[in-house]
Amino acid sequence: MIEARLQLDRRDFTLDVALQLPERGVTALFGPSGCGKTTLLRAIAGLERASGRVALGTDIWQDDATRRWLPTHQRPLGYVIQEAALFPHLDVAANLAYGRRRSAEAQRCGKAPGTSEASDTAAFSPDAVVDLLGIGPLLQRRTATLSGGERQRVAIARALATAPRLLLMDEPLAALDAQRKAEILPYLERLHRDLALPIVYVTHAMAEVARLADHLVLLDAGRVLAAGPLVELLARPDLPLAHQDDAGVVIEATVAEHDSAYGLSRVVFGGGALWVGETAARPGQTVRARVLARDVSVTRQLPIETSVVNVLPVWLESLVADRSTALLRLVVGRPGLLGATGATGAEGVLLLARITRRSCDALALHPGDALFAQIKGVALM
Repeated sequence: MIEARLQLDRRDFTLDVALQLPERGVTALFGPSGCGKTTLLRAIAGLERASGRVALGTDIWQDDATRRWLPTHQRPLGYVIQEAALFPHLDVAANLAYGRRRSAEAQRCGKAPGTSEASDTAAFSPDAVVDLLGIGPLLQRRTATLSGGERQRVAIARALATAPRLLLMDEPLAALDAQRKAEILPYLERLHRDLALPIVYVTHAMAEVARLADHLVLLDAGRVLAAGPLVELLARPDLPLAHQDDAGVVIEATVAEHDSAYGLSRVVFGGGALWVGETAARPGQTVRARVLARDVSVTRQLPIETSVVNVLPVWLESLVADRSTALLRLVVGRPGLLGATGATGAEGVLLLARITRRSCDALALHPGDALFAQIKGVALM
């Protein structure tokens, strides 16, 4: 696990967190501007001198109790920020070479006993990094001639060239337009898929969280509001996420088939299946589907004639109503199939539905009701 117990007091802000993060996959730090996302990231890197403890597995980077402190250049990490911050007088190849020299210098500095190297150094060889980020054609170009997306890919490659054991990314797509974001997101997915490297990713864009993250940390005013697996936190009605306009859930699914005549693909998951826009993923590949609460409606009877192609049997686990709307938490399947508690599992994928309170009252909805969910739109991430 990655351990971060950190406190930092400023005149107008206090950071006070205690986290244990998975040592694999992508952890997203999410919250409103000024909540402490970047400060926490910089404190983990040693760029902010917070008090407390930071450890990556058995490697202790900071422990105030034992007066242990590794400076940033001795911590085996890569750091990527909004602006690529490449050396303009060097070409891409030379920028990457700088990253490799930094790694070698860190070794010569003599990391403290117990500090291990990257688990798979072959994954960070020059050729592997260039191939992973698709920057082979850019190696001889000056960085000033690169597009924003190309610059950011080079910046990520330079961070990986240091053979890090942890990659920290501070809103790496925030400075890019929609087209450049679409260009670089598949490469971030490749990092996630191909490297056994933990990534802590700061963003204010829920679409990036839904597409990339495995674990989610919600921050508010310098403190942890909630932390846990992404699919669980997105489906919690008690968290602010569930009340935003883009509230919804993420479903891990497998491509089952393609219907080229209609431009659709069918993806399956525990308890159901969804038709989505045709994807390039092959049958058998794992994909993520995002279902927004505003695109889900419910009915007591199985619809006979409807334009909505996705209809799933569900049961109503809970509902939260305000003056005008009701937020329903639904479990795909039937209570009898899921057990008396309705615990989620292989047959318990969660959905959120936002409907009007008038509709909620008209249907006389109560927890435990067996319903059908009509899903109008599904975004395949």
